Amino acid sequence: MIFETEILSELRFKAVRSSGAGGQNVNKVSSKVVLSFDLKNSKALSEEEKEILEIKLASRLTTEKVLILNCDEDRSQLKNKAIIIKRFLDLIAAGLVIPKLRKTTKIPKSVIKKRIKDKKNTSEIKRSRRKPDF
Repeated sequence: MIFETEILSELRFKAVRSSGAGGQNVNKVSSKVVLSFDLKNSKALSEEEKEILEIKLASRLTTEKVLILNCDEDRSQLKNKAIIIKRFLDLIAAGLVIPKLRKTTKIPKSVIKKRIKDKKNTSEIKRSRRKPDF
């Protein structure tokens, strides 16, 4: 929870007019929220975490290593801000998850024997279907 509040203090928000349908409301109200997070200069993340996120979020980062997210799903600026914060925290949490390494397992001898037995059986069935060789 301490990490969360620390990282939230580093977020920068900007309210922008939404695009698309909505009539006069769209032209008057700045309900779209743009979140920017400077990954390179973050004090809430360790250097290792920054490197991991830099690799995993490479396609979403600008050249200055700034993450930019947009939200214009709702007509309310407050709701859009809440949605974008949740989306950001989920993205960071998912980026920091290190997948477990897969342990290679040996194929059991019984499985190999069964496969060879089945192959021989199939071969025998096909051999019995052939025309007799005189």
